[in-house]
Amino acid sequence: MAITYKDAGVDIDAGEALVERIKPLARSTQRPEVVGGIGGFAALCRIPTGYEEPLLVSGTDGVGTKLKTAFAAGRHDTIGIDLVAMCVNDVLVTGAEPLFFLDYFATGALDVDTAASVIAGIAEGCRQAKCALVGGETAELPGLYHGKDYDLAGFCVGVVERKQVRPRRDLAAGDVVIGLPSAGLHSNGHSLARKVVLETLALPLAATPAELGGATVADELLRPTVIYADAFARLADASVPWKAAAHITGGGLVDNPPRIFADDALAVELDARAWDVPPIMQLIASAGVEGAEMYRTFNMGLGMVIVVPPAIADRVVDMLRESRARVVGRLVPRGTGAPSRVIPR
Repeated sequence: MAITYKDAGVDIDAGEALVERIKPLARSTQRPEVVGGIGGFAALCRIPTGYEEPLLVSGTDGVGTKLKTAFAAGRHDTIGIDLVAMCVNDVLVTGAEPLFFLDYFATGALDVDTAASVIAGIAEGCRQAKCALVGGETAELPGLYHGKDYDLAGFCVGVVERKQVRPRRDLAAGDVVIGLPSAGLHSNGHSLARKVVLETLALPLAATPAELGGATVADELLRPTVIYADAFARLADASVPWKAAAHITGGGLVDNPPRIFADDALAVELDARAWDVPPIMQLIASAGVEGAEMYRTFNMGLGMVIVVPPAIADRVVDMLRESRARVVGRLVPRGTGAPSRVIPR
């Protein structure tokens, strides 16, 4: 009897069926600049008109341990939003407009329904970011991944006018830090979150502890990452001269804000009394995780911070009220202190 690729664990027909399923999803995200997308060997996209000296900006990321919760809960419809968010938000802080996105989906055994659910989430993330899903790769690797478990990676390209690249070099003590709230954990710190919630506190995914206000543990662990494209588009449309921004990911509020600095002259000072900490993080802290560890691991309720001149801070907060923006800190002379410090509650 002839041996086939399917005997080795790779189902070509399933892969082709998935491509047909996702074509309408990709079409729903298209921008006028897209020349060629799903189905070819590569995607083609024009640079939008109106730029004098356009620079392309790229970002890549994954979703990490959050995937383990998706597997355990059997919920795959929002994890794609996380993938897009982790890439797009990194591109936004440069001042760029997200242009297109590609994904990489790798699994041990391709389940078309699961993969289509994941990619539907990716398409939704692209719609939120107003970028086009132009292609990707689905890899069935039975010798590398276990069963129907999968891994995700994403890649986003944006475009920015050279003279509008952030961070600007005129950052100064007294500049105001505006915070945009997170939805919860987003896609960082899940190894610690799972250890504390699922092991130390021994809570099942279906549990509804009082601290979570009626949400299940799975709801909170899988709550999708906020995509901040609308907020940055509002700033761009109004030609607001914001100076810098930091996406709060791995490293939390300790390691991410200082990435805006080109030298050691300044520090970011944040006032923790100015924003709310999500319930899931309060639950994790209650199990014995110290404050310093919390602030270096999680976003603690701020998914993005934007630095603006003090004269326009109130205007920016008002402009971004739909994003629940608020003043959360300022830039200060660094001296001998740390590059990022948080005033406790």
